Amino acid sequence: MIQRDIRNLSREERREMINQQPLTRVGQRPEFFRGTLFSYVDIWRHRELLGRLVGREVTARYKDSSLGIVWSLFRPLVLLLIYYFIIGQVLGTARSVPDFAVFVFIGITMWTLYSEILSRGTVSIMDNAGLVKKVYLPREVFPLSAVGSALVNLGIQSIVLIGGIALFSHFTWSPTVLLAPLAILTILVFASALAMLLAAVNVYMRDTQHFVEIYVAVFFWVSPIVYPFTYVKKALGNSWLVEAYLANPVTISIIGAQKALWSAGSGATGQLAQIWPPDMELRLLFWLIVSVLFFWFAQRVFSRLQGNFAQEI
Repeated sequence: MIQRDIRNLSREERREMINQQPLTRVGQRPEFFRGTLFSYVDIWRHRELLGRLVGREVTARYKDSSLGIVWSLFRPLVLLLIYYFIIGQVLGTARSVPDFAVFVFIGITMWTLYSEILSRGTVSIMDNAGLVKKVYLPREVFPLSAVGSALVNLGIQSIVLIGGIALFSHFTWSPTVLLAPLAILTILVFASALAMLLAAVNVYMRDTQHFVEIYVAVFFWVSPIVYPFTYVKKALGNSWLVEAYLANPVTISIIGAQKALWSAGSGATGQLAQIWPPDMELRLLFWLIVSVLFFWFAQRVFSRLQGNFAQEI
């Protein structure tokens, strides 16, 4: 077979020929298990870049807007008003759920953290295609930058949430409050792992990001955000369906945050106590461990798939 002399090719033809050639890894590929430390050290070395990506993510979202980052509060507050009046007042849920506004805002805050990491993390590689193709860096920093941006918004929403609890709720201190950071950490680790995995898959299957949009819309109503777990327990009774409903870290984390910060639901304020899943502390610890293991697995899969990102993009 006679090959064409590359010198006779145009610039476009040369570029096309190069793009069709498979990438060759220089050096030995880290093993699936032993490569973990190598990857984490590489990410740590690029922590300054990660910080800049987070800053760019936050500033770009509110660029040229007069209110800036304050907009991160508007959407959850608007959702709170809608759910409070439609579900709480019109449908009457607020009559059986004390401090309904506080209850809903706790759920919305947790869900916003999860959905934002998942939605923005899934498209993070494609949104940074220029950097992926031109510069060497650990590609994990892109989905992790979505995590950092979501944490900034969580901080702002948490200030409003704490203020609302102090002003409009009869909050009482108890050791149960310690469930809140555990719940946040669990949903944070799980969302980061899932976002990293989906970000890699989305490079090869672009429909992934659209499936994520549908999943986020549907799973919102499956999670106990605008209705308490008490309703689920009464509807399903003592059947195995209750445990099936609780068999995911997102639901457990949301319920854990509600139990920690929603004093009216514990009966401490004189209101009728709500029903909570038993052994919440153990459930959260279990799902935190599972989420950490899932994060390790997601990062290793991401590391395996990222070799051809530049070509696929």
